[in-house]
Amino acid sequence: MNNKETTGVLLLNLGGPDSLKAVRPFLYNLFSDREIIKLGPAFLQKPIAFLISSLRAKKTAGMYSLIGGKSPILDITTAQAQALEKALNDSSLNLHPSSLSFKVYTGMRYWHPFIKDTVEKILQDGIKHLIVLSLYPHYSKATTGSAIAEFKRAVENFRIPHSAFRIQYIYTK
Repeated sequence: MNNKETTGVLLLNLGGPDSLKAVRPFLYNLFSDREIIKLGPAFLQKPIAFLISSLRAKKTAGMYSLIGGKSPILDITTAQAQALEKALNDSSLNLHPSSLSFKVYTGMRYWHPFIKDTVEKILQDGIKHLIVLSLYPHYSKATTGSAIAEFKRAVENFRIPHSAFRIQYIYTK
């Protein structure tokens, strides 16, 4: 029987297209976010985002094709998550009481794995304490602010009582 309490750590990042076919929908998601850029009145945000993403997709896909046909951000963030989980659970480092264990997740703002999907996985895993860590190098409403706002919306959508889920945030401001 495992008596360890598992603490979740969620690494937030931008995300990026995982194939050349994903470039246009990734750009659409990016430009649909009013915290990144306000494109006219709110009701026009998505139509303008569709137009911009359609116009920029070919050139952007050409640039991604030069670096292997996808963004490296998910691979890098996944490697960071794996290394962090390993280090946090390495008992020889004596970082925490032996009654704790850690599971590290990744959540991307504009492409897979989306933050909302990762929140669902965290809840399915029964995590009751979560540390949300922004990987953006500095605070901006358009980066960390947008990702944390999306995380909070995802948590609210699952209607979790505040007493059942303890959340801590780590980011520069």
